[in-house]
Amino acid sequence: MVSNRRSLLKGMTLGGAGVAFPGALASLAASSTASAQPAGSGAASRAWLDLAKKLVEWDAKSSSPPWAGITSNEQAEARLLMADSLQLALDFWMSADTSNPSFTRFVGPDRKLLGDNPDAIYFFAPIRPDGEYIIRGNTAGATYTSFTVERADRDGGRVIGLAATLNDTEFDIAADGSYEIHVGGPKRERNWLALSADSRTITTRHYFERTSSVAADQSLHIPLTISPVARPAATLPPDEEAIAARLNTVITYFEAVMDIGKPTDLPRTGPVFAPFSSQVPNQFTDPNVKANNRAMGYAAADNRYLQTQFNLAPGEALEMRGRFPECRFANVVLFNRYFATYDFVNRQVSLNRKQTSLEQDGSFRMILAAEDPGLPNWLDTEGRPRGTVFWRFQLAPGHIEPIRTRVVKVKDLKRGR
Repeated sequence: MVSNRRSLLKGMTLGGAGVAFPGALASLAASSTASAQPAGSGAASRAWLDLAKKLVEWDAKSSSPPWAGITSNEQAEARLLMADSLQLALDFWMSADTSNPSFTRFVGPDRKLLGDNPDAIYFFAPIRPDGEYIIRGNTAGATYTSFTVERADRDGGRVIGLAATLNDTEFDIAADGSYEIHVGGPKRERNWLALSADSRTITTRHYFERTSSVAADQSLHIPLTISPVARPAATLPPDEEAIAARLNTVITYFEAVMDIGKPTDLPRTGPVFAPFSSQVPNQFTDPNVKANNRAMGYAAADNRYLQTQFNLAPGEALEMRGRFPECRFANVVLFNRYFATYDFVNRQVSLNRKQTSLEQDGSFRMILAAEDPGLPNWLDTEGRPRGTVFWRFQLAPGHIEPIRTRVVKVKDLKRGR
């Protein structure tokens, strides 16, 4: 079987005999069960092959309705979601140490998934439910900083809700922007995150309102560390079983992220999505009906969301009119079918309050279109006929004016109609 694997891998690398990647990968995965494992090929080898099988399964799912898109661009993005989900799973869980964790950058221009944000930096770290840690950091000028503890039935498992959340109004910050937060252990009145029996990760959010995307700023540094209160003993070199366990967690997390990345244009039901996710294209629901963000896992507890699908014919634009409410932060972002942002490095695919030109009465008018209408606040669809429009209003205590929309011809906008 070892020689068979080598032949398959050589064919996948060199393109020998016209073997396509999915077919070769499927054959490689199937070979793991064709005969007994040879000497020197143990649990880690089987785990790698299990991961290969999982990739084959998701490739098949992404190749047919309802996951497959209607354009080659959407079909390609389904594969990109697989690549980004796998990269994140490997980057995070292959080296995760819940006894002595560290923060990993979650998403950015080169890894987009789970509703990333051009105006935010995210990190996360693995933790033990019975652990006790200290987070030290600095706000670094952020408009908003927060921490959430996610619950899951196991490491890498799908998040089932939030165990605790803490924003920068709820912990003490020194004059220089530095802070210290305790995680787990005895209850504290401030600067403390409680852990539940199923707490698995901590996610941080650092939102900025600037005239350019903070997520694309390669020079920005956010000081942030997490350390155990009691320093653990040095670990031994990993053995076969330890690597297999890590790979199995990678598989679990990869599947969890892919499942969350369900295409945004497919129907969604239930109390989590119904309040803010419009089922009518090009229209928004009432922004004042709150969703249970704590049940969403990777959502910020302090956000109020709005979401709809835009669906535009050639030459059409979606006009959005409204008014920013009193809040800490607000922006609108364009996503593809898999909750990944468009190209925010080279295009204007999001707008926060600093980037938005207001009308004389203080309201805003935004234009979503494939071509520049020659007006302020253009959101570039990159030529896409459909996609997702997603709003965030953060720490908005009062009423939010509903966002009014209309589909109009771009040529009419240029004529001032």
